[in-house]
Amino acid sequence: MLQFLLRRLALIVPTLIGITICTFGFVRLIPVDPILAMAGERGVTAKRYAELVIKYGFDRPIWDQYFIYLGQLLRGDFGHSIVSHRAVVLDFVTLFPATLELSFFALIFAIVIGIPVGIIAAVRRGTWLDQGLMGTALVGYSMPIFWWGLLLIIFFSTTLGWTPVSGRIALNFFFKPVTGIMTIDSLIYGNWPAFFSALRHLILPSIVLGTIPLAVIARQTRSAMLEVMGEDYVRTARAKGLKESRVVSLHALRNALIPVVTTIGLQVGVLMGGAILTETIFSWPGVGRWMVESIFKRDYSVVQSGLLLIAVIVMVINLFVDILYGAINPRIRAN
Repeated sequence: MLQFLLRRLALIVPTLIGITICTFGFVRLIPVDPILAMAGERGVTAKRYAELVIKYGFDRPIWDQYFIYLGQLLRGDFGHSIVSHRAVVLDFVTLFPATLELSFFALIFAIVIGIPVGIIAAVRRGTWLDQGLMGTALVGYSMPIFWWGLLLIIFFSTTLGWTPVSGRIALNFFFKPVTGIMTIDSLIYGNWPAFFSALRHLILPSIVLGTIPLAVIARQTRSAMLEVMGEDYVRTARAKGLKESRVVSLHALRNALIPVVTTIGLQVGVLMGGAILTETIFSWPGVGRWMVESIFKRDYSVVQSGLLLIAVIVMVINLFVDILYGAINPRIRAN
């Protein structure tokens, strides 16, 4: 297990370097002069323009800019926003709890529905129920997030008035953040109306964000269950006269969940990527919406450091999933 852990940890350094190169290069591909974008409609004189170019290092060769950026990262300096002049890390830490809360509820929604759907489809393999569930999962996987989100808003919020259109909590609730997660903070203050308001605001964004992971988890669960259901120990359990429900839950599902755990871990990256569109549609004040606004403002520091921080979080979670997978399945540790 120790060697398996060391091999996984050894991959972190080249992965981090690759991430920094990608984020740095991606931002430099934006076809707009960042100095002019920063100046906005006010414009900037030629003298001031030259000063800003030197200040932000845009007069240096691209590789020099990269190594300066890498040196800043090694010192823990993720830069400051060109627009607001605030530290990028400070803004990220302030906004990330909102994204974390949304991603958590979306993942719970995907797991709670996706795994049972996959089990039912596997048990009823080849029937109309199997085909209907997998067909629905395929539609959910293929559906554009922005279109799906707008449909739900029009139907449930505008037409029926069951859910809020946007935001994290009703405007009449206000309290000093403790964790930044509204559902937890409202419970800390013992404010139950605020808690239920936060839950109501989470319903539609969580469904929209969790739809694609739900479809992936359902299909992976079905595939894993079908593979396990044909094993000898499952046939032996049935030959002993055990109830089908016990065979499925105790013998098949426990072994089928091993690849499903890995799939769930990989969906974190999907959630982070989908949060960008979901937060924009529902005006959710999280990292995704912050990134979109920074791209429109051509805020170099926020875009490249924000992408890096998100990528690092996804990488750490995937590393944890790899370690968990190795702990569950000893055969993986040998590879």
